Amino acid sequence: MRRRHLLPAAIGAAAVLSSASGAALAQPFYAGKTVRIVVGLAPGGGFDTYARVIGRHLGKHIPGNPTVIVDNMPGAGSLVMTNFLYKVAAPDGLTIGHFDGALILGQALGQPGIEFDARKFEYIGAAAREDVACGVSKASGITTIDQWRAAKTPVKIGGLAPGSTPTNSGLILKTALGLRTQVVSGYKGTSALRLAVESGEIAGACWSWQSMRVTWRKALEAGEVVPIVQVVAKPFPDIPNVPLAINLATTEEARQLIRAGVQNPAAFARPLVLPPGTPQDRVAILRTALADTLKDPAFLADTEKAKLSIDPATGDEMAQLVAEVLALDPALIVKLKAALYP
Repeated sequence: MRRRHLLPAAIGAAAVLSSASGAALAQPFYAGKTVRIVVGLAPGGGFDTYARVIGRHLGKHIPGNPTVIVDNMPGAGSLVMTNFLYKVAAPDGLTIGHFDGALILGQALGQPGIEFDARKFEYIGAAAREDVACGVSKASGITTIDQWRAAKTPVKIGGLAPGSTPTNSGLILKTALGLRTQVVSGYKGTSALRLAVESGEIAGACWSWQSMRVTWRKALEAGEVVPIVQVVAKPFPDIPNVPLAINLATTEEARQLIRAGVQNPAAFARPLVLPPGTPQDRVAILRTALADTLKDPAFLADTEKAKLSIDPATGDEMAQLVAEVLALDPALIVKLKAALYP
């Protein structure tokens, strides 16, 4: 008789186990996990600043509400981190890379040291563009583009590694506008560039105005640093009288170099990227989470407080732009190589 009572008990236990198993399967993948945003440049710069503001809000828009942390892996203008993301990082949706997208142009030009194929990354999107302006210290004696053009000795402009936005911008302007310029590369990030300008080691540097006006705000407001040229298609509203590089170019070849070398890459210059092979459902989750973060009132309040501009691009848009830059006209590639890798 006792044995007859065992069957209902066993069925009940099995039902409980089945229910528990179903509940476990229904748990979002990201529940209890930690997502790392790995920035390929030094702390304190524009890439780091954007990543940390995004990181403070991203987790609440991911199902399962994982912890989000930001790490830095500087080196070679973010090339070290980008190669790591492509070759080493697990494609599990838990590691997001944030690197200088100018390296994608470097791939098109055959830049040494690149061990990735940018077409194989999974693009989450971007919060902002990398629209470039050049800031020069008042102490250098160069406070206008005309003074730069008339300089008797080369003006020292800071750069990171070959292929980075600050380095590319300085070299493109040197070639396209005939500016007497010495690009001093090797700095670890824009925070290091700022310190080098303030110490008199270099005269200035060129990188995202959206970042520069935030991270260099005090020096700009005090007039110690002066923006003297914008490498954009139309001027920024807050510096309308600073000349555009494209308008200073005197030949179509020079204008092509400015567009292809600096202006066009601005749209994919600050990507948030996953390793190749990341499951598509996790790519979709993170794309949606980033889009929701960029509309979050609390996130927007943080960016307003920090004076950060938001000009987003979707993952699909970035993938398309990357495909286009890797299919540049061969004749233009020759010209860009001559300018960027003299």
